[in-house]
Amino acid sequence: MSSAFVRNGRTDVVAGNPLARALLAPMFDSATADRRGRPNLARYIFLDPGARDFFVDWDAAGAATAALLRAEAGREPRDRALRELVGELSTLSPEFRGHWAAHDVLMRHDGVKRLRHPEVGHLDLTFQSLDLPLSGRAVHDLIIYTAEPGTASEDRLKLLASWAATRSRTAEPTRHT
Repeated sequence: MSSAFVRNGRTDVVAGNPLARALLAPMFDSATADRRGRPNLARYIFLDPGARDFFVDWDAAGAATAALLRAEAGREPRDRALRELVGELSTLSPEFRGHWAAHDVLMRHDGVKRLRHPEVGHLDLTFQSLDLPLSGRAVHDLIIYTAEPGTASEDRLKLLASWAATRSRTAEPTRHT
């Protein structure tokens, strides 16, 4: 069982499975999501005070996210939406300004993410990030979170998966044949 989502180079979450929606519910439910309900990882981390509770290693998450944005700025220097996002974060978040000024572009494609989910508590999850080959220079990553078998984190992730399955079944319209 895995939580999987796709983000673009600006850290917008553009797709995800139901478990990703359940796992990342604080980000999807945040006022930092756009008007269509699409969350942006950078906005959530730097502009939503709840992110400091959700990400156990908040400073590391912030540093990694700023590095992702800096790498994307190097790849796509004419991306107006990216420039606007960096400007917004620079204006509103002193922490982002500090990370941005570090000029870090190191990106991790695997590791451990520690989350404090409001419904199920502490989760230690391994993650892998895979570059998705798309046409042009656009960058999209598939991020997969899993829990080690036999751990409390696996039990908690299974609970979230159960809730996600229940919600998706109740959200589907009834079909009459």
